[in-house]
Amino acid sequence: MDTSKNILCGASSYEQKYYFNKEFDRLPESVKDELHIMSVLFTEEVGGTFMIGFDDDGHVIIITDADEGDLLYDEIGAGLMVKEVQKRKGELFESLEAFYRAFILGEPIDERLLNSEE
Repeated sequence: MDTSKNILCGASSYEQKYYFNKEFDRLPESVKDELHIMSVLFTEEVGGTFMIGFDDDGHVIIITDADEGDLLYDEIGAGLMVKEVQKRKGELFESLEAFYRAFILGEPIDERLLNSEE
């Protein structure tokens, strides 16, 4: 499988750019904005690159990395920040997983998600 299709968004402190995969354009603008802010703030805080994507089963994954010679990249801080993002954005990630499974993988929508307000 082409892993670039599994990447939702990312940011680079090196290029000072944000990337959003147009395959996910159906997401609400508010979600796109939240992903943009989260990605940029992450790279401003610890440096390197930051990506949000999906594994083959549709689970959200967070990837952070740095160039080999980047002495400013805080690997420990990056690990701690990934855990914090996963904790704070758990609901968002669950929704993204449901979106990915339904609209990208073509799996049937879980009826429990539709009736969760009851």
